[in-house]
Amino acid sequence: MLERVFALKERNTTIRTEVLAGLTTFITMAYILLLAPNLLSLAGMDKDAVLIATALGGGLVTIAMGLFVNYPIALAPGVGLLAFYSFTVVLGMGLTWQTALGAVFISGLVFLVLTLTKIRQLIIEAIPSSLKIAITVGIGLFICIIGLKLSGLMTIALSLQPGTLNDIVTAKGHGAPAASETLLTLGNLGNPEVLLSLFSLFFSAALMARRVTGALLIGVIVTSIIAYATGIASLPDSLSIMAIPDFSKIAFMELDIPSAFQVGLVTIIFSFTFVELFDSMGTLIATASKAGIADPKKGEFPGLGKAMIVDSLGVSFGAMLGSSTITAFVESAAGVGAGGRTGLTAVTCGIMFILCLFFAPLIALVPNAATAPVLILVGALMMESIREIDFSDWTEGFPAYLVIVLMPFTYSIANGVAAGLIVYPLMKCITGRHKDVHWFMYVLGAIVLAKYVFFD
Repeated sequence: MLERVFALKERNTTIRTEVLAGLTTFITMAYILLLAPNLLSLAGMDKDAVLIATALGGGLVTIAMGLFVNYPIALAPGVGLLAFYSFTVVLGMGLTWQTALGAVFISGLVFLVLTLTKIRQLIIEAIPSSLKIAITVGIGLFICIIGLKLSGLMTIALSLQPGTLNDIVTAKGHGAPAASETLLTLGNLGNPEVLLSLFSLFFSAALMARRVTGALLIGVIVTSIIAYATGIASLPDSLSIMAIPDFSKIAFMELDIPSAFQVGLVTIIFSFTFVELFDSMGTLIATASKAGIADPKKGEFPGLGKAMIVDSLGVSFGAMLGSSTITAFVESAAGVGAGGRTGLTAVTCGIMFILCLFFAPLIALVPNAATAPVLILVGALMMESIREIDFSDWTEGFPAYLVIVLMPFTYSIANGVAAGLIVYPLMKCITGRHKDVHWFMYVLGAIVLAKYVFFD
């Protein structure tokens, strides 16, 4: 039955590999079960209700992605959109969380219309292979910088105000700033948690070099055991293994759609849709390419239309449950790195999310020192395809370069993709090669430019 549903032999994988990959994906993204309640509680939402919505919504939509699309991609509330929802929409604009949920719901419907009318597929076809590959590489760096920050191996040393960088660089009378004046710096290697992260990083890398199946998952488990054995992490005084979720707390259908239709919220709905479109598109392209399902060079993306429909419905479904935008997760690449090639990886991950409704107390037992290095290693895996970008052709290389660097340095997948969409056709026109550009790229570039000029 599993062979018929997931075509395991066709994709050169096994049940064992897929299950291990699903567990790996889950462990690397399980932090969202802790992060989502904390962020959305700032918007006035109940933490327990958000945890239930996150686990249930993420689990069901991820299982749907596995069963109906056969992609090893997991979905959950997006981190960037959680922050946008709480800090910008609710706290910044003074809206209620119910109205914000209504805006999320509407943006999901807009997303679905774009998919059913083939506009999203047209977008995929219009984007050149160099930008698609750059999206994969950029997301790899984006994942890496998250891993470095969570592990403590990287820390922010200084916050600069606009115009102060030149002052810092020239303060000493030479061209380089002092070590204490850098923006980002090495973490405290005297910190036991940072040292444990460093061990986890190289231990997992060594297992990968030896081609050990499930290397990333083994690294997480071993590091967690060491953390508790050495006292770096400590068990709570009272540990409950199981807890029955209180479904009566869930904010089911508490979204306020009429209020979200107000003219003043058009920009908010547009912003949600914009970020959803390019975040999910970038993640789907990158993960499917890494899994060998898609070939960005040839423009072949089998099943991408179905994946987009599931993604679109997941947005509105999450809002109905009382959660911010559910979208494809970049951490899905961790499962692909562990060998995941089919929807069985996603189904395994989805089941784990649902089980967490009953084993929520155990979620906090896996320390950041065990999971963060996985993101760094996955980032390294996703760098491989950069050699396929023709940097000798500046009209291809420069837009790709901007996509790659802006994702981690602006902490936004959408910003990186947007830069590529604007600069690529511009460079081609400047060099008289406008016919090399798909006509829809000009449309996308104009829309994205208008978004930054008029809506940001």
